[in-house]
Amino acid sequence: MTEIAPEGSALAVTKQVPRRSVVAWAMWDWGTQPLNTVIITFVFSVYITSAAFGDRNVTSLALAVSTALAGLVVAVIAPVLGQNSDRTGRTVRNLRWQTWVIAALAAALFFVRPDPTFLWLGLGILAVASIVGEIANVNYYALIDEVSTKQNVGRVSGFGWGLGYLGGIVALLALNFGFIAPEVGLFGVSSTDGLDIRASMVVCGMWIAVFTLPTFLTLRDRPKPAPPRVGVAQSYVLLFRSLVDLWRQSPHTVFFLAASALFRDGLSGVFAFGAVIAAGTFGFEPGDVIIFGALANVIAGVSTIAFGVVDDRIGPKKVILFSLTALVALGLGIFFLHDRGQIVFWTLGMAMTAFVGPAQAASRSYLARLIPEGKSGEIFGLYATTGRAISFLAPTFFALAILLGAWVTGEENTQYWGILGIVVVLLAGLLVLIPVREPADIVPGG
Repeated sequence: MTEIAPEGSALAVTKQVPRRSVVAWAMWDWGTQPLNTVIITFVFSVYITSAAFGDRNVTSLALAVSTALAGLVVAVIAPVLGQNSDRTGRTVRNLRWQTWVIAALAAALFFVRPDPTFLWLGLGILAVASIVGEIANVNYYALIDEVSTKQNVGRVSGFGWGLGYLGGIVALLALNFGFIAPEVGLFGVSSTDGLDIRASMVVCGMWIAVFTLPTFLTLRDRPKPAPPRVGVAQSYVLLFRSLVDLWRQSPHTVFFLAASALFRDGLSGVFAFGAVIAAGTFGFEPGDVIIFGALANVIAGVSTIAFGVVDDRIGPKKVILFSLTALVALGLGIFFLHDRGQIVFWTLGMAMTAFVGPAQAASRSYLARLIPEGKSGEIFGLYATTGRAISFLAPTFFALAILLGAWVTGEENTQYWGILGIVVVLLAGLLVLIPVREPADIVPGG
């Protein structure tokens, strides 16, 4: 079938994109990945919820509240700020200052000492950093139409996402062996007063600032006439009109936003609760978890880059469906074989990581193929909003499944039932995605 891009699509015209532009764009993912891998997931979030900051239930609840509030802010402002970038044509400029803010906030975590009086300072900086990071992602995603065509957007998206995985794990391992693991690390840094973690945050800030430089030295905003001033209220009016137009012109794009919100939350749950299940159900030691996480990120990075080629050949929807089907099957395998020992998680859990990245990257390339010209920021803002709007599903179903397991079996540790909660969310996204058309089959108004 001949591919028909929507009229006026940002990817409708084949163009020559220098390879250095693609690499420069992807370097932003490599450069900013410590925010997610080191700060939000593996290091600072563990540090801020440790006993040094108070009772673990109190610190964990505080982290949950701050994270939820940050997600709410993103859901409200992401599409409007993306719309502003589209209207002004200042996507690269906005991304640049947002990146510098992320770097500064990461370094500012150095001042969060291991003391209860610093709990909310740390959580506040973390929340603002996550908000700015999500908004920056909207602008970063919007730039994909500048460095790709409809023939190679899958490869470009997969390359960027895969490079991000690899960058995150390189940063994590460098900090672990340079500052965190040794009794006395580089520059004489030790764990006294949390200095190993706090120094790592400074390095994260420097990493972000340095490794994103190629992006801003290479990519440029396209000149646009000065736009009329639009107030906050009017921005939301324009957003509502755009949603109505999007529904009329391409309802399958709206269907996809709904489906992707579901399965992206399930994909987040795979990584969010993977380490928890490894330790609580399969008895992994902390060192084993780090090794597993390192290997998992390498596998995820390589597989995401490889599936990007497949995406361009068979279409993003098929990549997503295959990935989600594999994840559901592997998740069920872990549930039913949980009593067979660690080998189950080393094999099936590691296999799951190979399909998370491809589904995420293909989701981005799917949407990029459908976005009308001049609407990238706004649509990817909606993409961020829909994802945030139901980001409570995976954690909720994870917890409910554990409670159900305790009720059904009467066992004290039914954590492995939480896997079924993640599987349910992934399966829901898969089922909603099935009737959605491939981008190649969508024409304006259809």
